[in-house]
Parts: sequence; C-alpha cells; structure tokens
Amino acid sequence: MRRNKTLWFNWLFIMSLGACQAPSAIESVAEATPVNPTLNFRPNILWLVAEDMSSNIPAFGDTTIVTPTLDRLASEGICYDNFFTPAPVCAPARSAIITGMYPNHIGSNHMRTGPWYAGRPNPEVLTSYAQYMPTGIVPYEATPEAGVRMFTEYLRAEGYYTSNHAKEDYQFVKTHVAWDQSGRDAHWRNRAEGQPFFAVFNFGVTHESRIWAKKGDSLWVDPQLQVPVPPYLPDTEIGKQDVRRMYSNILEMDAQIGQVLAELEQDGLLDSTIVMWYTDHGGPLPRQKRSLHDSGIKVPLIVRFPGATGGGTRDHRMTSFIDLAPTILSLADIPTPEQMDGTAFLGKYIRAHEPQHVYAAADRFDAAYDQSRAVRDRQYKYIRHYQPDRSMYLPVAYRDQMDIMQELHRLREQGKLTAQQQLWFRDVRPKEELFDVSRDPHEINDLSTDPAYQQKLEELRQLNDQFVREIADKGLLPETQLLQDSWPELLQPETAAPTWSVRNDSLLLSCTTPGASLGYQWTIQGQSTANTWHIYTHPVPLSGRTSITVMADRIGFKRSKPVDISLE
Repeated sequence: MRRNKTLWFNWLFIMSLGACQAPSAIESVAEATPVNPTLNFRPNILWLVAEDMSSNIPAFGDTTIVTPTLDRLASEGICYDNFFTPAPVCAPARSAIITGMYPNHIGSNHMRTGPWYAGRPNPEVLTSYAQYMPTGIVPYEATPEAGVRMFTEYLRAEGYYTSNHAKEDYQFVKTHVAWDQSGRDAHWRNRAEGQPFFAVFNFGVTHESRIWAKKGDSLWVDPQLQVPVPPYLPDTEIGKQDVRRMYSNILEMDAQIGQVLAELEQDGLLDSTIVMWYTDHGGPLPRQKRSLHDSGIKVPLIVRFPGATGGGTRDHRMTSFIDLAPTILSLADIPTPEQMDGTAFLGKYIRAHEPQHVYAAADRFDAAYDQSRAVRDRQYKYIRHYQPDRSMYLPVAYRDQMDIMQELHRLREQGKLTAQQQLWFRDVRPKEELFDVSRDPHEINDLSTDPAYQQKLEELRQLNDQFVREIADKGLLPETQLLQDSWPELLQPETAAPTWSVRNDSLLLSCTTPGASLGYQWTIQGQSTANTWHIYTHPVPLSGRTSITVMADRIGFKRSKPVDISLE
C-alpha cells in the first residue's frame, strides 16, 4: 500500500505541473471519425463511477479547479461530449446501466421502489420503509420481461471475473450469478491468475448527501475560491459555500480515482485494461439531480484504451447509459443481446448507424410524482410535461437538508428570487418546453411558443410520441397499475426451483420460469465454492465432485429455494 501512495503522489505532482495546459490541447482537437481501437487480446475493463456529478472538471471545460488524475486520464483517453443518462437520479439510472434498457421500458423508473441498495431486506425493514412510499404503493422490485439480465452475467459466461466495489442500487436485488464478488472487499485482485476482469469502483464522496454531511470537514479547495454559481441557484454566501463544497468533493474524488489507478499500474495491468470514468447522473445541487435539464442528465465520460490509443481526442456522438452494457460486451467480443435497447459505440460489434437523439424520463422521486419526458439532439432539448397542473418544483425532503436548498426556500418566502430562479418554482408547468442548449446551456429561455422554432418543436414532439409508444412507456401508467401488473395481488412472483438430470457423467440444469438464470456451487474432495455462485451455461462435469447446490433466479422475482444434490 505504501508503494500505491508513492505512485499516486508522484502522479499528482507531475500532473499538477501541466494540468492547466492539458484542457486547451484537448479542446483543440477537431471532430473526426470516432476512435475505435482494435485489440488482439481480451481486455480487462475497469469502471470508475463517481456519483451525482456534472461535467465540472477541466477536461470538459470547467477550469474552476485542477483535477490531476482526470486531466491525465483525459490526455490519454477519449472524452465523450454528448453522454447522457436516461434518468436523472441514481437507482433508475443504474438500472439502465446494468441492463442496457430504458428504466421506463422495464419498470425501474420510479425513485425508489424499495430499500434494495441494502440487498433483500427482512420484513421489518420493508415495513419501516413503507412510510416513505406514496399512499397505495408498497416496496417492490422492478420486474422486467423474461430474458432481461444484468449484463455481467454474459461476461461471466465468457470467463470474465466480475467485481463490484460496492454500490448496487438497481431498483431490484442483483441476481445471484451477476457478480463473482460485490461488496467492500470486491477487487480484481481476487480473480484467478490470468483471468480477464470487469471491475467496478464507485465513489460516493461526490454524492448529494456529501454536500451537507461534509459541511464541517476541511475543504480540498481554497476556502475563498471564487466559484461559478449557475443562474438558477442563489449567488449568496450560503450558495457559494455549497458550490465550493461540491468542487472540494470533486477534488477528493479525483484523489481516490488516482489511488485505484495506482494499484492498476502497480499490478502491471494499465496497458491490458480499458479504463472508463463517468458519473451516474448530473450534479448534486438543486435543479441538477432529478432534473431533465442537462444539469441532471448530461454527464462526462472518459475512455482510456491500452497504450493510450486515441489519447487526447473527443467524441461528439450522441450516447446514452443504455449503450454502456452492449459496449462492454462488444469490447469483450460478445454480441449485443436482442432485448437490449442500447447499441455498442465501441468494440467489435460497434453500431452501423449513429443515433441522432437521446431520451430521458423523470417520474416519482421518493413520495413526489413527476411525469416528464425529454428528447435531445446535439442542439435542442424538448421536454414534455404530462401533468402540467403540477408545480415545476417538487418537494423532496432528502434534498431539503442542503443549505443551498434552504436558502432558495428563504429567498422565495421573502420574494427575492431572481426571474431565472423563479422559473423552477412556477405553480404550473407548460405542457412543452424547447431549449437551444448550444446557446442557452442552463435552459432558461423556453422557445416552445416562438414561431421561428415550430418546425423543430414538431419534430421533437413526434419523436417523443414515437419513443413512448415503442417502449410501451411504463412511467405513463399509474404506479398502482404498474405494481399490479408486475406483482399480481401485490405478491412477488417466485422463480421455480431448478430441475436436474445426469447424462454422460455431467449435470444438466433447467428451470420452468422463462428467462431465469441458473447458478451452482460444488464441493470436491473437501474443497467448496460456497462463497461463489458459478453461472450455468453448459452441462457441469461431475468427476470428483461430492455435492452440488443449484439455484434459479430472475430479476424482480424471489430466488428459488436451493436444491442440494448429493453425488456420493
């Protein structure tokens, strides 16, 4: 560990000397054919995922602070300038990441459906959590159609070691075969020697809650640092204090990223690993997280290939979280599963045609219901509000713990909000909004009633209508109906117990539940794999094994009861 820290501090010092020059060099690169390096080996893949963060770093044009680690990563990697989440809040966004599907397609669109970030809780936890749910809604798991899987299952089936350190939060409990290891001890170092890996590290220091939870901590930035305050937030000392804390948390995250990359270098794996850094949705401040404005759905992405191939280039294609799963599979030489909504933007199975639009949705946030949809191309954003009688601002008790949010409430009560700040607190919403995000990045000036933009308005309106029809948008259903359709009589469906047979000294497994995944553990000559569920893809040789335990699982369903098979 001491060597890790030495590598990190050397890296930090070297990069701080040239960090101010890196962004201008990166920005000067003209748009070109997207870089898609060809590798002659199966790469390791490392995800570094920061929470609740917009593009507030030099590599994406914000020079308020210097981020040595991410500056280096950007100079050696590809920066994606049009990368979006289909949901502006963590659990629905993470469901899209792990399945390659839109949350409002698979019913994971409401934030949140239960305390699934803690695993499958006991009945007492479920009962206590119910007080935070809207009337008539009980905690439930999103239950997609048969065949929807966590994409890590496909990686494991092809021999990859998958680890997740440590956040899950998918709106459903992970399947038992999704990860080789998920938790605080998960690391690529726990794999078999020579085994390719897909490893995820999550960084919670930039999370919304860290704005108030770290209020008393020392800052990683100058306490007098002049910070830019977006026009929709109060440019007061209280407002600046929380914006300053946001930048401080980003710096702390940058250091944590550096420590993981130092471990990768120490293990001699940097040039056999594709490194991807991104954030799980937009920033932590009010009208960022939970908003369909770019402050909530546009996020940074940097991809570094082995050998820094393509380093310092920019990619302007329209890309979404739903494309992450097929892209990782493509990089691992695995075709995109038919049911996925997304398409690969890198790798062997890169898409033949580039999408010109991305789509996003906002539905329930805790107990407050939204029902809005967004379509965005490279210049314009269209937002449809399906319940225009609702106020634009939705009360969220969790967010109210932030000083800057309380400052907005105070200024509102005193009638001191600016015209731009007041837009968020309108008592009713327009049915539609249209913004030119290239000229109006904060989305302040609604163009939907301007005659000069009616053609663009109609174009994006039709695309939105087509989109919600094609995915049979579950967010447009009353949640009570969605719950009843998924869990008839409010009872969670259960995966059938697996059945088995023996043929040619091999164990064959099956399950009558459509789309179920099968896993097994075994004991051989006193050695057990009880800590890991192996994913079943083909008959299991029985030679030498004394016992096998099998289990079936499907997203949103109760796992089957384990079946113990004695071979003695």
